[in-house]
Amino acid sequence: MSRMPDSLPRFIHLRLHSAYSLLEGAIRIKDLPKLCKADGMPAVAITDTSNLFGALEASEILSGAGIQPITGVTLPVMLAETAEPGRAARRELSGTLALLAKDEQGYENLMKLTSRAFLGPEAGDFPHVPFELLADHAAGLICLTGGPAGVVNRLLATGQRPAAQSLMDKLAGIFGDRLYVELQRHGLDAERQAEAALIDMAYAMNLPLVATNEPYFAKEVEYEAHDAMICIAEGSYVSQADRRRLTPDHCFKTQDEMVALFDDLPEAIENTIEIARRCAYRPHTRKPILPTFAAGTSEADALRQQAEEGLTARLHGIETVASEEEYRARLRFELDVIIKMDFPGYFLIVADFIKWAKANDIPVGPGRGSGAGSVVAWALTITDLDPLRFGLLFERFLNPERVSMPDFDIDFCQDRRDEVISYVQKRYGFDRVAQIITFGKLQARAVLRDVGRVLQLPYGQVDRLCKLVPNNPTAPVTLAEAIAGEPRLQEARDAEEAVAKLLEIGQRLEGLYRHASTHAAGVVIGDRPLDELVPLYRDPRSEMPVTQFNMKWVEPAGLVKFDFLGLKTLTVLNEAVKMIATRGVEIDLLQLPFRDEKTFAMLARAETVGVFQLESSGMRDVLRKLEADRFEDIIALVALYRPGPMDNIPSYIERKHEREKPDYLHPLLEPVLKETYGVIIYQEQVMQIAQILASYSLGEADLLRRAMGKKIKAEMEAQKERFVTGAVAKEVDKTQASQIFELVDKFAGYGFNKSHAAAYALVAYQTAWLKANHPVEFFAASMSLDLGNTDKLNVFKQDAQRMGIKVRPPSINESAAAFSVKDGDVLYALSAIKNVGMQAMEHLVEERNAGGPYRDLFDFARRINPRIINKRAFENLAKAGAFDCLNPHRAQVLASVDLILGTANASANERESKQDNLFGGDSGASVANPALPQAEPWTPIERLNEEFNALGFYLSGHPLDDFQTALRRAKVVTYAELLKRGNRAEFIAGTITAKQERKSKKGNPFAFISLSDPSGQFEVVVFSDVLNASRELLEPGKAVVLGVEVEMNGDEAKLLAQSVRSVDNVVADTSDGLKIFIEDDKPLAALKTRLTEKGKGPVSLILLTGGREVEIQLKGSYKVTPQIRGAIKSVPGVVMVEEV
Repeated sequence: MSRMPDSLPRFIHLRLHSAYSLLEGAIRIKDLPKLCKADGMPAVAITDTSNLFGALEASEILSGAGIQPITGVTLPVMLAETAEPGRAARRELSGTLALLAKDEQGYENLMKLTSRAFLGPEAGDFPHVPFELLADHAAGLICLTGGPAGVVNRLLATGQRPAAQSLMDKLAGIFGDRLYVELQRHGLDAERQAEAALIDMAYAMNLPLVATNEPYFAKEVEYEAHDAMICIAEGSYVSQADRRRLTPDHCFKTQDEMVALFDDLPEAIENTIEIARRCAYRPHTRKPILPTFAAGTSEADALRQQAEEGLTARLHGIETVASEEEYRARLRFELDVIIKMDFPGYFLIVADFIKWAKANDIPVGPGRGSGAGSVVAWALTITDLDPLRFGLLFERFLNPERVSMPDFDIDFCQDRRDEVISYVQKRYGFDRVAQIITFGKLQARAVLRDVGRVLQLPYGQVDRLCKLVPNNPTAPVTLAEAIAGEPRLQEARDAEEAVAKLLEIGQRLEGLYRHASTHAAGVVIGDRPLDELVPLYRDPRSEMPVTQFNMKWVEPAGLVKFDFLGLKTLTVLNEAVKMIATRGVEIDLLQLPFRDEKTFAMLARAETVGVFQLESSGMRDVLRKLEADRFEDIIALVALYRPGPMDNIPSYIERKHEREKPDYLHPLLEPVLKETYGVIIYQEQVMQIAQILASYSLGEADLLRRAMGKKIKAEMEAQKERFVTGAVAKEVDKTQASQIFELVDKFAGYGFNKSHAAAYALVAYQTAWLKANHPVEFFAASMSLDLGNTDKLNVFKQDAQRMGIKVRPPSINESAAAFSVKDGDVLYALSAIKNVGMQAMEHLVEERNAGGPYRDLFDFARRINPRIINKRAFENLAKAGAFDCLNPHRAQVLASVDLILGTANASANERESKQDNLFGGDSGASVANPALPQAEPWTPIERLNEEFNALGFYLSGHPLDDFQTALRRAKVVTYAELLKRGNRAEFIAGTITAKQERKSKKGNPFAFISLSDPSGQFEVVVFSDVLNASRELLEPGKAVVLGVEVEMNGDEAKLLAQSVRSVDNVVADTSDGLKIFIEDDKPLAALKTRLTEKGKGPVSLILLTGGREVEIQLKGSYKVTPQIRGAIKSVPGVVMVEEV
């Protein structure tokens, strides 16, 4: 143990709770070295509740700072259940014990015990271990009796002295001289009541005493914030009397404070030093321990055989770019490297689960990351790109001159990824496969909501404050930054003490861990039971074990990670191919022609909504200018479209179109740079330049690439000398060689991994090919994978309409649960209607398939299960128009909900009781349907608004449809017209769908306003002067006319608002007359109620009788607005309405 320079230590904290005691500890591990050094404390023990989440991290950080880490846990223990006569056995936690690892065996036992604490109890039960388990895993552990929450103290506190003595005897029997009787003094009654008995027992049994303080936070000033955190954890309020409370003394007390506190029991203080000396072990990092593919076999031989056979299969029937011998030689070279590095098992394991996935029709991505550069991976079907065809390098993946773990990230269909993980678990053993933990933090907005709740501030007030904190997931803003940049937050803080307290506590808690969950992709496979290498955890939402170490620390612990990623696009591709197959057209996505004219024409038009990697507005702008005509252009775009490399896009485009001459740096480099017109885009090009020009091996060249990325001066100077010397030896001018090195160095920092770019370009091309050649199925599949994202569904609908593809409204007699295809149209998915549920809609469709189309609303009611399709689902089906095929009067259908569901319940009860009628059939068939209730028909605008509420966007029309004539008279254009006209300024109308306020660098507010009109969606930027003048009008749901400044960018427009008026205000002066066509006098009463206000519009009735039209001019003039015109159209008996 290290000694501090000034004096010997007198006390060491042995019960510290770090932030990994979730919502309980508030001391960050990174802050611990500073805390210890400030008090001259040479060691510290972390005993987080139930877990070892931070064990390896603390070990590395503390030891790196010269502090001795002691690894421990506060372990919840359940004593043997005792059932009193007439009462059930107890199921409450008996208390805790603090266990510290004395040596390596002790740490191994800690891992076993904490793993059992999570994996042993029933799902949903609190983590704990049964007391009996301690005896099996006590070796190498020092036990502290646990303080006031300890098992012994709990018995003493309830007056059970004999039981406490018996338990102490058992603990002494298990731990021997490694048992310490723990005392804490925070002024709590429970501590005072138990202390005398504990000391008596210790002296009587000759057990040593130890003093601890159990710090949960660093300084006394943090107590109030920590108290709020405990309330967050327990769902209680700060003001509640009956809840868990600590004290301001539960902080990181100094040695002096602790010595003074226990001045009557100096041995209890001294024993903290003794314990620290006895704990002579810390967890260490390990080299990766590779799992075995198949015990008792030669993995090297198995890999060679599978790879050779796989390459034969790959080369059969494809157009190769080199001789078979070149492929074979590359394969042999790679195999030698893989075997020498001892990685055959890794390749075999990955190949095995990928082959299993493909054999079970689970879509797998063509590759991801540098692995696509391996011919062995291609031969084993791990990847699907020919590395020689695309110039991909193995050394970028596995460098023979620098041993590092291979790392295959695999994309699977997102809906079936879990099946592959389950297969791996069964294949290698349930105790050897786990997912990886991840920790959610208290982020700026979330911490304000949590703290606001426990302080009992009004929800509306907290919500308003939260919305003033910018929500930017890619670059999160801290609370302090948000307060500094938002005057309204500062004003609220200064005006009200409660808000000041909320913000202060929020800032103290921000960034602490809130909960544990499972990482989306990472899976580890061990060569032994995993709890021998890492402690394990169980996510309550999953059956699969999870490592207690997160992604950053699980690999240093010795485990090999495999990334099983879910890629939605693969699911879209698979669904589209299956839909196309129903027409008898079979498609193999890996055999698509790489020069499909339709695909490249579509890309040149930038019609890439839904196309993987290519659908952002910036990317579409590049596609228009690029006019890609070969697959290599897509690879280049995937690599270039990132900050930094984007600067090279204009040059790439100019050179492609021969408006700028390529610069190959040196004639020898033309073969490497010709594909990209002399622009260095890929890391592989950097490596090949060094190989060709300076005689580097590709392994050396990979080290050069890494050095260029790190920019370490001494290393770069050595590399430059090596490069120039090698180039001169190849008769390259020294000055030119030096210049080339500098140029390559500049580009290398931006260079992208070509293997990854090529693999993702392939998925992009497959998606684009499907959209260009089979757009209807493409849209149906794409929309099915975004069922819950109404914004995205609306974008797809607009894009489909632009391509002339009809998206039919939902129908209970035509639609499936997901989006489907019929007669060249997309059928809207029933389950995409809000709040109906996939299971309910699948039931509805199954019943329709079994019993034929629903004949009417009552037939529907008698056949469905009302326990599955509830009132809310029925109402939203009606609002969305799904019952239009049975009754187009939506208001009436909605008014009938209780009648229909009552019928459904009666029929269901009858089916259950199996009481058929006298005729032996379904009694419902012979009962006359009751009359539906009368209801006022919805106006078109009401109908659309209800549809919007049910679907999240306007499907069958748009609220501005009825305003179009009046808006044209007012010189207002649609978004589609604005794009075609190309004017610098226009008036445009839209319904506001979303608003996002931001702050400029100068602190001025501005907003992005999203709008829609009948021709599409668009966005307008509103700066502070217009925003402040028109804030009330610029709210979602409002219909407005904007005067905009237009900046055209290709076929897209940037719009800047200059003025804002309501649509009603603009069209008020443009009202005109109406001709209302009727067949009889039945609509007259309803028409009279709709034409009440006098105005400027002449109105006449056209009576259609006996093939003739009789026009009756009404006296006076009337106010005629689009809303009134819509209301008249909806009157039963009105045949048509014509504007005049």
